[in-house]
Amino acid sequence: MGNRDTRVRGIAARAGGWSARHRWAAVGIWVLFVVLAMGLGSAAGTVELKDSDQLSGETGRAAAIAEEAGIDEPAGETVLVQGRDAGVKATSTEFRAAVDAVMKAVEGTGKVTNVTSPYDTDTISKDGRSALVQFDMRGEAETAGERVEPVLKAVEGVQKDHGSVLIEEIGGASMNKTFDDAFGNDFKQAEYSAVPVALGILLVAFGALVAALVPVLLAITAIVATMGLMMLVSHIQPMDDTSSSVMLLVGLAVGVDYCLFYLRREREERAAGRDPETALRIAAATSGRAIIVSGVTVCVAMAGMLFTGIATFKAMGLASLMVVAVAMVGSVTVLPAVLSLLGTRVEKGRIPFLHPDKRRKSNGGSNNGTSGNGRSGDNGSRFWTSVLRVVLAKPAISLVVAAGALLAIAAPALGMKTQNLTLDQEFGDSLPIVATYERVNEAFPGGSDPAEVVVKASDINSAEVKSAIADFRERAVSSGASRGPVEVTVHDSQNIAFVYVPLVGGSNLDKAEKSLEIIRDEVRPATFGKVDGVEAPVTGQVAGSKDFNDQLVSAVAPVFAFVVVFAFLLMLLSFRSLTIAITSIVLNLLSVGAAYGILVAVFQHGWGASLVGAEGVGAIITWLPLFLFVILFGLSMDYHVFVVSRIREARMRGLTTRDAIQHGVVTTAGVITSAAVIMVAVFAIFGTLSMQSMKQMGVGLAAAVLIDATIIRGVLLPAVMALLGERNWYFPKWLNRLPDLSHDESPEAAASPPPPAVEGERVRV
Repeated sequence: MGNRDTRVRGIAARAGGWSARHRWAAVGIWVLFVVLAMGLGSAAGTVELKDSDQLSGETGRAAAIAEEAGIDEPAGETVLVQGRDAGVKATSTEFRAAVDAVMKAVEGTGKVTNVTSPYDTDTISKDGRSALVQFDMRGEAETAGERVEPVLKAVEGVQKDHGSVLIEEIGGASMNKTFDDAFGNDFKQAEYSAVPVALGILLVAFGALVAALVPVLLAITAIVATMGLMMLVSHIQPMDDTSSSVMLLVGLAVGVDYCLFYLRREREERAAGRDPETALRIAAATSGRAIIVSGVTVCVAMAGMLFTGIATFKAMGLASLMVVAVAMVGSVTVLPAVLSLLGTRVEKGRIPFLHPDKRRKSNGGSNNGTSGNGRSGDNGSRFWTSVLRVVLAKPAISLVVAAGALLAIAAPALGMKTQNLTLDQEFGDSLPIVATYERVNEAFPGGSDPAEVVVKASDINSAEVKSAIADFRERAVSSGASRGPVEVTVHDSQNIAFVYVPLVGGSNLDKAEKSLEIIRDEVRPATFGKVDGVEAPVTGQVAGSKDFNDQLVSAVAPVFAFVVVFAFLLMLLSFRSLTIAITSIVLNLLSVGAAYGILVAVFQHGWGASLVGAEGVGAIITWLPLFLFVILFGLSMDYHVFVVSRIREARMRGLTTRDAIQHGVVTTAGVITSAAVIMVAVFAIFGTLSMQSMKQMGVGLAAAVLIDATIIRGVLLPAVMALLGERNWYFPKWLNRLPDLSHDESPEAAASPPPPAVEGERVRV
């Protein structure tokens, strides 16, 4: 190139330089890695999370006892037979005929076993209008939903012949089938549509087909490679479908973002007159470094999930961490090689009126985004230039207004109520089976989701244990925790008994948890607690919800502390500024708090809930606050690191802090806007799903990213930095002993000849 031999420090710069010089080798290594990861993963297979892995506390112990004994509980189903008016009771002839017809019909399918009559099991409501026919599905419980359709059709046929009663089926198998039919394809469609949406936005951002395809293709290959790695890792930490979905979302978001940052910087340098090789070297030394700092920070945030001790969260954390690491490595290795191979062909497939050259011409050839470094090119933003002019003119007022607005938005989060959503909360009235669930709970409180006591003894049929079980059944009802009937299933050969206790409170989790507390703290100690060698953990939906919530609450402090402390240290070491590290944490916490406030306002208080189809939820799904904190804290660092890196880069070249802020925010506005629009659009897709838990996740993530990319990075960050001035770069002498991860890459050192400096600018060489 005719340049002097200038060595630029930093892993990203060296990796980018090597890849650009060994283009085909870099691409070949990446392809080989993706193929090997997927091939080895497919050969190894996936180890799925088991119930005993996913559950915690007593619920986990109960599942472990059943698994150790080799007891695979079948999927239980229930048929509700209910008189349509007050005159039709369980004692009437037509009612009995309907019950007999139901029993005969389900038995005739050959798909069920253990069919019981309500007249034998006393499963008749107090008002005499409702009765339950109960049975189990043959085969494994996990796949029962695939075999339940003939049974559902048989029950529907009985309903047609008995119009005086309402006949409806509900149970684990029927609910799984209903949900899969209603939402399975819907959920997959959301995942599949994320890629076309991202590609469409990139087409608008770049105005060229090839430039838009590069980030998407690299993100997809990173996701494919991570899928293979997840299969391998699952033999150490089992995985589930949730972790795969989260991995896809995070992988697409960061994969596209990292490529977007790199590609836009390379394009910007070429627009400023650099030759392609020099532009690529500058992009590697600057955006490449920002990607590594951001990627490591995101990985640290995702690693926070490992401290929950909850298998599902650990799986999500590992999956997210791996896809971020793979996308980060791909962005600083294979991406420079691809860009070097493409050269100016990256502009192929230009779209009229969308390409930056066209936009500049339509603006009369001007570049309103010309920054303080004197460059021209596609690196400015009219809108953010105008906003920055106001913010930097009145930084104190801007800070007070923006921070006050975000604190007001975050205020509702102080009253956040979390719980595992019940069926009616999760799906509303969108499915007929929800109405069946409510009718069963009204007639038999807790009957559709009873507590389950797993009794393990050395001799389950001993007189002492039998007496304890009988005493438990009596006290469970007399204590007011249950209205019965309390049923018992004994497995003689394994010396285990299952005691099913319908809890007073039914689908009202607050009341049902009080009943559970009575069972665990009063009834159990007074019965099973008096028999030596007997274990009796209590499980079930209500118990599982409580145990999961308790463990999650206990994990909040260590997870928050880990993520915040390590993110602080990474920012401190990467930017060599105590001030930058502190403000980064504070701004990210403010962004997360605002997202929490929006969630509570919409889904708990119902403010504007009709706009997103969330009427009547009244609570936030238990796992979401911690999940959002980790994900958002990580993703927010993407933007923050990119903006602050650009500000620091300008400051190191001699610009004043105020000019550096102007330069950093305005020149990164386009890429951050594009990245944010992609994230918001992808997350908003999940906000359109009918499942309230997915809707809450989508709305929370979309709102947080939107706030972060606009108010936080466009107003609060420049306002705070403008007020701090030179104190932004404060680094106490006693901290100089800490490792230096800043690398001090200077893009001007890599370029020859350098562009002419504007007045007041000192160019470092």
